[in-house]
Amino acid sequence: MHVIPPCVFLVQKKRLTCNHLVAYYPPVDTDRVFKALADRSRRKLLDALRTDNGQTLGELCRYLDMSRQAVTKHLKLLERANLVATVWRGREKLHYLNPVPIHAIYERWIGKFERQRLRALYDLKEGLEKKP
Repeated sequence: MHVIPPCVFLVQKKRLTCNHLVAYYPPVDTDRVFKALADRSRRKLLDALRTDNGQTLGELCRYLDMSRQAVTKHLKLLERANLVATVWRGREKLHYLNPVPIHAIYERWIGKFERQRLRALYDLKEGLEKKP
């Protein structure tokens, strides 16, 4: 079990800390987030962190059948997209999932459709597909 470290807020290039484990770097670069999410290996890494947050590189290598260097490259891309935040604990670098960019994409691209509209479309589809 890992101790949850404080997150890092970057506000006008000044480092501030808080008691939450989320790194905020406004604004969200949606191009980088979509590029990071486009790869199956990177999504596996995010799933691994969602299941057990705060893992080292060695622990994350168990989820992928590739070299440590390849996993490191994937993690760097996830860090640049701000989907993974890292904290050093002694000589260990711990990786944590940062859901803020995914939430921002949800709000911008998916949230606009609202549940009521999606529910109405789903009900219409179900009604039309029912056999008389």
